[in-house]
Amino acid sequence: MLTTDYVPGAPNWIDLGAPDVDAAVAFYSAVFGWTFQSAGPDSGGYGFLQLDGRTVGGVGPLTEEGATSAWTTYFATRDADATMDAVRQAGGSVRVEASDVFTAGRMAAFTDPTGAEFAVWQPGDITGMDVVMEPKTLCWTELYTTDSDAAKDFYRAVFSWDYQDMDMGDGVVYSVVSAPGGGKEGDAGQGGILRLGKDNILAGSTSEWHPYFGVSDCDAVYGAATGLGATTLVPPVTVPGVGRIAMLTDPAGAPFALIKGDPTMT
Repeated sequence: MLTTDYVPGAPNWIDLGAPDVDAAVAFYSAVFGWTFQSAGPDSGGYGFLQLDGRTVGGVGPLTEEGATSAWTTYFATRDADATMDAVRQAGGSVRVEASDVFTAGRMAAFTDPTGAEFAVWQPGDITGMDVVMEPKTLCWTELYTTDSDAAKDFYRAVFSWDYQDMDMGDGVVYSVVSAPGGGKEGDAGQGGILRLGKDNILAGSTSEWHPYFGVSDCDAVYGAATGLGATTLVPPVTVPGVGRIAMLTDPAGAPFALIKGDPTMT
């Protein structure tokens, strides 16, 4: 389970790179009730997404050449430079070298060996998100990958992640991810890893991390999002033992998911 006790390897920040920040804020404000607070005149248009005054993530303009709109998941680290070295040694690549973000913290951005982009955040004045695991906040992270074995080996080498593999049938294995010290035994899962199917790959799907946002009513929020221009990837569906989920891309093309947890889960 995600918490704001950000142990190394646990998600501690998400942000959205958008071609039009104002349009992105308008969309997510209408869907989730988020507000925008600028990070300051020297932030290049970057700011914080907030829910009732608590920060749930960030948003800013696209800065990398050729980048498309996407959510980036950041994982906690005590030493961004050391993590950068570990990424290289494990076969990943560095997109953004470790650097200070004013006094807020230190970040670096990477691509794993299967092509999925992610980042790390070394806390300074900002530890991470103020709230998770509530409606309209981050509740899960999921990696869709072309090579689940390679991905698992990579993240284990970089973050010392543990995995619980679940047989979903038809040769599909879902790996629940947990970071050491991330929670009580049986309740430490922070995300999952799933290999893309052949049809997905043939259709052009590539490795990428998706954020899941908690909702009280998956169908209602899905309807609101699609009514505002979001595109359906997976319509609302009930997954036994998990809850009701839906997957979409926002009007600029950034993938995200919704989840209404199964109340029978313990």
